[in-house]
Amino acid sequence: MEDLLTALRACAEPTRLRLLALAARGSFCVMEFTEILGQSQPRLSRHLRLLGEAGLLDRLREGPNVWFTLPGAGTTPGALARAVLAHLPGEDVVLATDRRQAARVLAERARIASETFRKAGADWDEMRALNLPAADVEAALLDALPQGGLGRMLDIGTGTGQMLELLAPRVSGGLGIDASRAMLALARARLSRPGLDHCAVRLADMYRLPLAGAEFDLVVLQMVLHYAEDPGAVLAEATRVLRPGGRLVVVDLAEHDRAAAISHLAHRWPGFTVAALHEIFISAGLRPGNTVVVPGPMDVCLWSATATTQTLEAAA
Repeated sequence: MEDLLTALRACAEPTRLRLLALAARGSFCVMEFTEILGQSQPRLSRHLRLLGEAGLLDRLREGPNVWFTLPGAGTTPGALARAVLAHLPGEDVVLATDRRQAARVLAERARIASETFRKAGADWDEMRALNLPAADVEAALLDALPQGGLGRMLDIGTGTGQMLELLAPRVSGGLGIDASRAMLALARARLSRPGLDHCAVRLADMYRLPLAGAEFDLVVLQMVLHYAEDPGAVLAEATRVLRPGGRLVVVDLAEHDRAAAISHLAHRWPGFTVAALHEIFISAGLRPGNTVVVPGPMDVCLWSATATTQTLEAAA
């Protein structure tokens, strides 16, 4: 009975419940937990130690990192942990935020671990990593956008800043946001080249942009949405920062059945259909526009939508 009471006491704390819920999604190290929960490493290390001592988390050291995961379901601690987690409300705002952050951390882990990233560094691009027709997609994007000045541009999930570099000649100012410090370091190196001094990048969460409403004439998301735990929330936030008449462009994979081809990059969604994206656009208050399909090993689509005055009034 004492072992059971120890385990129950270990569960009975909000941060430790959050850690257990995250561990149910896979293995995480301490630094990843700190990034997801936004708490200090010493504080989380103490919580992890208590959960480990209660048998509710398994601890595995690999090189410099220690990974934490739930014990097997066939064990008493593993069964107890899963029984507790089964009673957590799925709609809880804090847990939903943790899931979003965890999805981003897992995707970033997979991206940095990819062979293409290690070899290419600042020239890494996911479309090229997947052998997609990157040059054709870039040409299609340039053709789809108005030929005149594009005003102020926001690139959500900017990665290494390649999209900022591509559109720099046609924008009055460009801002790229990404939640990865590693990617932002590469993007800053790219933007140090001549002719790009009107573009910048900053660390930010695509679900909570640290920006005022109606700031941008163009918002672009290239190969970002398939990583999102909640694509609708991402596009609603993107809509919020668009000016009336502003344009949103999503460049992403069309729906496909080649899960094995992209599993190493931890995609959350196997592409999107035109109908699915248009439904999300309409829910965000956007007016869907044309869709351009660029064929390849996996088709890439360029979806566009326009913000209206009503969109901004609803966002306000």
